[in-house]
Amino acid sequence: MSLEHTGSQGTGARDQVTPPQWSQSAPALPEGTKEPRCLRPADVEMCQSVLPCHANHRGELGAGQLLKWIDTTACLAAEKHAGVPCVTASMDDIQFEETVRVGQIINVKAKVNRAFNSSMEVGIRVSVQDVQTGILKQVCVAYSTFVVKPVGSQKVSLEPVEIPSTAEEQLEHSLASERRRLRLCNEEGFNNLMHDSHLLRDAANRKDSTLKSTESTKVESIELVLPPHANHHGNTFGGQIMAWMENAATVAASRLCGYPTLKSVDMFKFRGPSNVGDRLVFKAVVNNTFQKSLEVGVRVEAYNCEEWNQGRPRHINSAFLIYNISSDQEQTQTFPDVKYSTKDGERRYLAAIVRKRIRLARKHILSHKEEESLSVPWDKNNQVYLGYKNVAALTVLAGKQEWEISSLQPKIRIFTNEEEEMLSVKVEMEVMAPVSQTFSVLSDLQLRPTWDRHYASCEEVETAGDDEKVYHIKCPSVNSDRGRDFVVLMSRRQPCKEGEPYIIALRSVTVAAVPPLADHTRSEALCAGFLINSTGCSSCKVSYFNQVTSGVLPYIAGNLAGWSKSLEETASSCIEFLENSIKSTRF
Repeated sequence: MSLEHTGSQGTGARDQVTPPQWSQSAPALPEGTKEPRCLRPADVEMCQSVLPCHANHRGELGAGQLLKWIDTTACLAAEKHAGVPCVTASMDDIQFEETVRVGQIINVKAKVNRAFNSSMEVGIRVSVQDVQTGILKQVCVAYSTFVVKPVGSQKVSLEPVEIPSTAEEQLEHSLASERRRLRLCNEEGFNNLMHDSHLLRDAANRKDSTLKSTESTKVESIELVLPPHANHHGNTFGGQIMAWMENAATVAASRLCGYPTLKSVDMFKFRGPSNVGDRLVFKAVVNNTFQKSLEVGVRVEAYNCEEWNQGRPRHINSAFLIYNISSDQEQTQTFPDVKYSTKDGERRYLAAIVRKRIRLARKHILSHKEEESLSVPWDKNNQVYLGYKNVAALTVLAGKQEWEISSLQPKIRIFTNEEEEMLSVKVEMEVMAPVSQTFSVLSDLQLRPTWDRHYASCEEVETAGDDEKVYHIKCPSVNSDRGRDFVVLMSRRQPCKEGEPYIIALRSVTVAAVPPLADHTRSEALCAGFLINSTGCSSCKVSYFNQVTSGVLPYIAGNLAGWSKSLEETASSCIEFLENSIKSTRF
């Protein structure tokens, strides 16, 4: 089967897919049909030789061209399962991990992970192979949602996908429902975070006249949909629209950086079809910059001849594309700060901050990489070494520079930091209590269940003087899972000289006396704790840090994605507890 049958543009390359073998699948059944069968996961594979016509001026595969191939292959996999025409509804965040160059071979594999009622999730894996060395590298992983396009008015119901046999396929099958939940909750989380974003408005509204306005990056481009741009359903090929969107976004990004590199795409969402003869208008603008990255928003409007004359557009697609500094400049250059100059610019500026926070949550919530053991064996003989490493790790974490604010409330500020694959959270609290007494209360972890709802209980297991103690912490269940428990070493240090912070450092250790529990999931903490700085004779600033692991993530995921305010609520409870404790003990 050649790509001419999918309606993509001819490129001169020969596009190959695995023989469809349509007999493995059956058409989607009319709604109400009894005894639905489970079908084997439908998969399709495409191989492409990257030619100069696919590349940009630097000899790198254009992201728009890659998006075409991804959408084509995913559509074929969806239709192989459904047996009826399917259209792209959305494509989740795509993270581009590897640069593809002319002369290399692209391999796109698509498989239906799970079918719901009238929609299905297709997982796509893209790899690149060097012809001379034969080395294979992963370019990106993507998840696309397709819906059936029934003939006539009759509704159809998709047959479920047979649960696969391999562990990896089973994991993708089970996570598909979780990803669907995230998609459905995405709008709610975004609205919740946008509702609170007004607290960031004053901090974001830079008046510096030297800053470049986001309005100066606006780009508007128009395309006429011709027959070669249509797919096999007669509608504009979704991959072609995505390619045009990427082109407009790249032009907008280049107005702040000569040669930006597309790093990721924040969910293409198709709102309606367009057809041959339509005029598509692409509007792109930089919404915000984040040191090493920037976000470009692209809106696509469609007009037929009548709508064109009357100025009545149809909004058919929106997406947000994330660009990084190109690899040859990333060590020496950052994106300039920008400012907004209109009400709409303010909305886009703040929304970009919110979307980055949700992207961060989605990335880490859906990551299922197995972590190596983080715990170290505890023994009083290595107390000095472990205590030093514990305090040093927290000090290094606190010293990181690229913290980005995600929530600002009276007396509470929350920051995130993502470095490589590690996510860290910082919570700053203003407390009306003397620093030494605050240090004393916080370093007694057995008091923490009083103010932290994420602690069901906390028991002291071993002690090695006043400065090192081992605790067993039990945490309540999240999302109907079993509760989790941690065994942690707490190392606390008073300042050596004025101006230095009080330190309370935590990390997981292994203790023979506390084996894993049958009714809890043993989890690990890599680096967490408090730094407490004096701000006056009766006030201090408490900074809580946590280098998020898979065991910790369930307790902050809702907060990051905008479904809850657990961090803010816990911080408020901590402040209240500290201030009341100081009053009650009359320190």
